[in-house]
Amino acid sequence: MPKRILTGTVVSDKTDKTVVVKVERKVKHPLYGKIIRRSKKYHAHDEANVWKEGQTVRIEECAPISKLKSWRVVDGGGVATPAELEG
Repeated sequence: MPKRILTGTVVSDKTDKTVVVKVERKVKHPLYGKIIRRSKKYHAHDEANVWKEGQTVRIEECAPISKLKSWRVVDGGGVATPAELEG
């Protein structure tokens, strides 16, 4: 089974080697038909502590790293990585 890859925004980078990523999706309301936004927060592993709040990242499903972490930051979600921005 392939690993899921999601794109979201970093909402917290306060913990060491961990970022909290908010992933939003749009769904149609079953009765009224209006498009509504649903969001979920994922704790993702960030080994080098490079991702900061407000950046868009892609996260990949992986084996559980801790109680809350079973996702790993792969790269920026279509934007330049912090290493590319510095030099």
